[in-house]
Amino acid sequence: MTILALEFSSARRSVALARAGQVLSEAVAQTSSRGTDALGLIEKVLIAAEVSREAVEVIVVGLGPGSYTGIRAAIAVAQGWQLARGVRLLGVGSTEVFAAQAQAEGVFGQVNVVVDAQRGEFYLSAWRVSATAIEAVMPLKIAAAAEVETRRAMGELLVGPGQPSAQYPSAAMLARLAAGRADFSAGEELEPIYLRETSFVKANPGRMA
Repeated sequence: MTILALEFSSARRSVALARAGQVLSEAVAQTSSRGTDALGLIEKVLIAAEVSREAVEVIVVGLGPGSYTGIRAAIAVAQGWQLARGVRLLGVGSTEVFAAQAQAEGVFGQVNVVVDAQRGEFYLSAWRVSATAIEAVMPLKIAAAAEVETRRAMGELLVGPGQPSAQYPSAAMLARLAAGRADFSAGEELEPIYLRETSFVKANPGRMA
């Protein structure tokens, strides 16, 4: 099974191509803006692996939490590909990617994944990591900065952007995780992981002349 992985939930956007659980190529772009040359990154990994677009069978998207704009861009690419080629789609939470990367680095025990949620808050989840398995032990939630600092002061291990370990979720690890999955989704079912309610402010229509 040839898998294309798109991980755009952080400032370090990455794309990877894998087959039978083995990563064939990966391309990375560091960005401080909202824009990402997704198609350019995809073309790089296809060329590096000498694989055609037609050979891609599954596209997996890192659903975050993280950059809402980046995740939406990755989902849009996956949805368009499914419409054009009929590929199968997967969505995987980026916190699971962090936990798997901690495991690959030999970091075991309880691992707290921390991602900036803005407004002085963080996305926080906890995983039990061993040499053979990763298991979610605390569902993802929004936590105050004080809770994160308390966990740090108590000596608990924190991973995520800005932390000493597993600083960015990797498309290569996302592809490896997808190799063992079969819970495929229709394109319209893929949504960014975003725990806050979406709110809209009605624009002032202004005064009539």
